[in-house]
Amino acid sequence: MKRFRLIFLFLFCYQLLAAQGTSSFQAGEWLKFKLSYSGWLKGGNATLEVFDDVYNNTPVYKIVAKGWTTGPLNWIYKVKDHYESHFDKQTGLPYKFIRNTYEGGYTKNRIIDFDRVHNKAYINDIKDQSKSSVDIENDIQDLVSAYYFLRNTYETELLKKGDIVELNVFFDSETFPFKLMFLGQESIKTSFGIIKCTKFRPYVMAGRVFKDEESLTLWVTADANKVPVKISANLDVGTLRADLIALKGLKHPFEIQFKKNER
Repeated sequence: MKRFRLIFLFLFCYQLLAAQGTSSFQAGEWLKFKLSYSGWLKGGNATLEVFDDVYNNTPVYKIVAKGWTTGPLNWIYKVKDHYESHFDKQTGLPYKFIRNTYEGGYTKNRIIDFDRVHNKAYINDIKDQSKSSVDIENDIQDLVSAYYFLRNTYETELLKKGDIVELNVFFDSETFPFKLMFLGQESIKTSFGIIKCTKFRPYVMAGRVFKDEESLTLWVTADANKVPVKISANLDVGTLRADLIALKGLKHPFEIQFKKNER
């Protein structure tokens, strides 16, 4: 079940790579994913939605990310996750992060405020009724803001096969390093049709969040939107997958090489 939770976490924090200075998303963007085992046994859904907002008189994007189990898995290991991130429209750096999650009876309810002047993260644990602070680096991202920061920061056209992108991400009360290796381009079959994608392999420090460094593969549209259409995690038996099944409000045209039922 940790693998299923891993997919939820990955959806909420890692997406890719747009030309520097060009925005790949806008308020109103909404994405929905189906989570399944080996592409047929449905396990849950996840959504990501972008809003315009204001934080302390500063224009920000507010991202709401949700994930929940369905079907038999909902009885075995129920998941109901809600994440929010408020990040600066110009710098992409987060000011506020909210986590309210239920995973197999385990709950978390935390609000994190990032002080960009003094490089501090102030953690308000609502469940435990405790407050604390942690020193952070000035370029730190949260789980959700990292997802959108990378979309608007790196230029895929300049990447060569084997190139690695690195980022520091703050989760709960600590920073963990995140790396992403570019694997090249590939056209894959999706629920929309055949889509040209850029392919990546994420690497994180093995341990609390990810068990294996090389267990995940990510396919992202090669158009200007740079949205993930498929995430795959290898298991001892079968594969855990997340597939994009619905979308709206994209900033750029959604490019499909061959639409479904056209071949």
